[in-house]
Amino acid sequence: MQKKFQLTSSQWLLIVALLVFAYACFVLIRPYVNSIVMAFIISLLIFPIHEWLDKKMPTMRNTSALLSCIILTFIIVIPLLLVFTAIIQQGSSFSQGVYHWVTDGGVQELFAQPWVVKILDIANTYLPFDTLKPSEIGQKVAELASTFGSNLVAISASVVGSATNFLMNFGLMLFVLFFLLRDHEKIINTMRHILPLSRSQEDRLLDEIENVSKSAVMGSFLTAIAQGAAGGFAMWLVGFPALFWGTMMGFASFIPIIGTALIWVPTCLYLLLTGDTSWAIFLLIWSVAVVGSIDNILRPLLMQGSAGMNTLMIFFSLLGGLHVFGLIGLIYGPLIFAITMVLFTMYEEEFNDFLDQQDNN
Repeated sequence: MQKKFQLTSSQWLLIVALLVFAYACFVLIRPYVNSIVMAFIISLLIFPIHEWLDKKMPTMRNTSALLSCIILTFIIVIPLLLVFTAIIQQGSSFSQGVYHWVTDGGVQELFAQPWVVKILDIANTYLPFDTLKPSEIGQKVAELASTFGSNLVAISASVVGSATNFLMNFGLMLFVLFFLLRDHEKIINTMRHILPLSRSQEDRLLDEIENVSKSAVMGSFLTAIAQGAAGGFAMWLVGFPALFWGTMMGFASFIPIIGTALIWVPTCLYLLLTGDTSWAIFLLIWSVAVVGSIDNILRPLLMQGSAGMNTLMIFFSLLGGLHVFGLIGLIYGPLIFAITMVLFTMYEEEFNDFLDQQDNN
């Protein structure tokens, strides 16, 4: 018969002290948790490359870890810089075009269309607010256009600030990633040793964390890339800057429920207002049938099989994670759900006899 393990008062004191100081350590690193978590997840994604380098240089662990970080930098940062430059150029050209369209009388021509006049008449008759006058609307749009320069400066400053913040976080992530790659065996063995679980339970928990981390990244970001590419192609066909609006669709795809509709619905309305009805219908059909189906098919497909999570659970894990943690919640949400499911399965197995007995009572 297995001897029952009893904790002494000094051991309880040690556990309490450890929890208190562990929480104090968490408070210290809380501003950098996202960078640490991303380093952990990227270490899982890039580990096959690092493992190959490690085999080529078995006695040079520092060098192999450094090379892995350099390769990651070339894979992520350089393409992002090129895309970012192109986005700025296309976005600036598009914005200047809108500015000139407004100042050259495009708004007045638009409101002179017979069907637009008819819609305004209907709105003024049935909608419970002040009368909509084309001249006043045109004046408001002109005022917005006249402040375009100052708005562009503010947006540019915000973008530069975000880019600087991204580079700082990326540098911190690379620093953490280096040690995760170099000391991965020691870290895993330490985690196994301190977890009060059986080896099979540890394997299941660690494997699930790895699988869900990978699937959350692949499911969210590959879906965003695919939707951005499909949406950008459609935007290019209808005459808009493809890279700029494709990137905007990619970012919009992270927003639950609304998603890419935040971009293509106003675009369809604009095409209708300017008389490009056929292109508006095409963009509507393409966005619903192609761009929308990518989110409905690709994301659940990439994230299937994680701890038995079905599509409904995946949806709420993404929605809740985004609401609580922001963009990084697209990874945290599924990870929290998946670990909960694994722990629930372990609980069910550990207390199976007791639960069966309760069912029979």
